[in-house]
Amino acid sequence: MDAGVPNHATAAARQVDCPSSLCMAFAETLALDGGDALPSFQIAYQVYGTLNADKSNAILVCHALTGDQHVANEHPVTGKAGWWSLMVGPGRPIDTDRYFVICANVLGGCMGSTGPASSNPASGEPYALDLPVITVRDMVRAQARLVDELGIEKLFAVVGGSMGGMQVLQWAVSYPERVFAAIPIATAPRHTSQNIGFNEVGRQAVMADPDWCGGKYLMLGKRPAKGLAVARMAAHITYLSESALHHKFGRHLQDREALTFGFDADFQIESYLRHQGMTFVERFDANSYLYLTRAMDYFDLAKDFRGRLADAFRGATSRFCVISFSSDWLFPTAENRSIVHSLNASGANVSFVEVETDRGHDAFLLDEPELFRTVSGFLRGAARVRGLAE
Repeated sequence: MDAGVPNHATAAARQVDCPSSLCMAFAETLALDGGDALPSFQIAYQVYGTLNADKSNAILVCHALTGDQHVANEHPVTGKAGWWSLMVGPGRPIDTDRYFVICANVLGGCMGSTGPASSNPASGEPYALDLPVITVRDMVRAQARLVDELGIEKLFAVVGGSMGGMQVLQWAVSYPERVFAAIPIATAPRHTSQNIGFNEVGRQAVMADPDWCGGKYLMLGKRPAKGLAVARMAAHITYLSESALHHKFGRHLQDREALTFGFDADFQIESYLRHQGMTFVERFDANSYLYLTRAMDYFDLAKDFRGRLADAFRGATSRFCVISFSSDWLFPTAENRSIVHSLNASGANVSFVEVETDRGHDAFLLDEPELFRTVSGFLRGAARVRGLAE
């Protein structure tokens, strides 16, 4: 992380202390899609690289559901490398030797930005379920205020996968004049009923945990770890492909020669999913999981345009590169193609790549050379058009 953060804070915003992150606190009201408003809010973020003199080389990276601002640095909770350190860093496709990269924890998150675990100024207690429901557009509004305070009028690019890709699309629609290039990856213009169903299973698992306590578990010194772990286990299956699961686990047994004829983790896939659930609860807040899955469910980019996605993109001036994965059944190629078709219909400048892989939805987080070549090549081409020096 570069310590030389642009200092452009106004009277309505100021840098504040935040564990292992930069934080901007906004002493202003943020209107929300649901009709409510936050009287004040905070955004935790990380930056990498150096902002150039005319502030034209800034890239905003948007994280997915279980991500956070630690895109390319060691995570302060897990000690692991940043969630996209394969993509972001010196000499990487999103090259921090060339670009100034910003990654913010979304509104509703649990790594420093205002979310259900944050203190409610009206009561001094954690918001819990008193936090108004947050939408993807609300997240983007808050990000736009952060970008304002960093003194950046126009982002060179906005990049993200899954829920991050939803944010990329919302940026291009809400602030078309502020985004030069957009790279939505493995995403969709709205959540399908199947995806809403998967999210509801996860939410019900959390809320069925006796330690959830109607969302007030922090005030009672409890944590619905079991429910959140089950939610993570169920969701994680959707991030992989059947082929990937078969090749990685098959029906192999876990540390044993024969079946136990009981309910311990006989199979490797069972042990793997239990591990995923256990490690997830160490770094994520259960109520944030409810809020962020709801934000994804409510996302429907065409809703305010009479259901016509092409009309949503009418004012878009960005250059787009849409990327999908052949084995992604959570956000399949057909959903990504619908974005491309609507962009074409609106007259936008758009390219499309389907990456052949058996790794499923999570391929955007993994070592996929074609993905890296696509992002790197698109950004280099956009940089030439933008006039960014090599």
